[in-house]
Amino acid sequence: MPVPPAADADPTADPAAAGRFRLLLVPGVVPASWVRTWRERLPDVRLELVHGPAADAGSTLVAGGADAALLRLPVDRDVLSAIPLYVESTVVVLPKDHLLTALDELTPEDLAEETLLTPADDVLGWDDPPGEPSALPTPATTEDAVALVASGVGLLVVPQSLARLHHRKDLTYRPLSGAPASQAALAWLAARDGDPLVEELIGIVRGRTVNSSRGRGAAGAGDSGRKAPRTADQPARGRTERAARSGRTGGRVAGPRGGRSGTAGRRPRRGR
Repeated sequence: MPVPPAADADPTADPAAAGRFRLLLVPGVVPASWVRTWRERLPDVRLELVHGPAADAGSTLVAGGADAALLRLPVDRDVLSAIPLYVESTVVVLPKDHLLTALDELTPEDLAEETLLTPADDVLGWDDPPGEPSALPTPATTEDAVALVASGVGLLVVPQSLARLHHRKDLTYRPLSGAPASQAALAWLAARDGDPLVEELIGIVRGRTVNSSRGRGAAGAGDSGRKAPRTADQPARGRTERAARSGRTGGRVAGPRGGRSGTAGRRPRRGR
């Protein structure tokens, strides 16, 4: 559950003053490589991972329970700024012994005679799904819906990341074409646009190097021990100078008039 903010929390306050930055993660999002990069570039600012339901991600940011969030679109653009990151694959979760497992990929037509479960925390929002809706009460969570699939009462359409998160040995999943897809995004309060730590995180998820980052990590890039980029008036002299000393040009030994060398260094040929 999201960490509730203190009563006097200021969502726009600089988290660096507390030596931490709180990143909210909705279920299924796995930011392992981004976390490692943050810890390498900003070892003085602790990155805290806060887990919360997808439906509460926006309100958690507004309440100051996190400084940024990796969530799924859409978000309230009047309050939050966001950059799209990637589109998740949509899959059907089904029992391993189901007839549809014979297919490598499914289409909505393949689900026409199936019962589909839609949990209360559904993130796809499929307006007109195929098949028949379940007569059971709406499952409260995706995890509850997965348990119902295992009991054989229906199938479930979810992002692949959620199918992996709630994996069970008796279930599998198949890709579903022609269905809605969810898109992950990095979001933060619009009031914090330009915040150095937010900019640092934007640079990390977009793959910027430490030298091109606009955040705090760029300030010390010159002392990072990385090799400075070569400029146009600073050619790569190492190979050229070595080639000149060895007399090599283009991989051949230079000889008189640019041809091959004569008998220098060769053994005399024996007479027959």
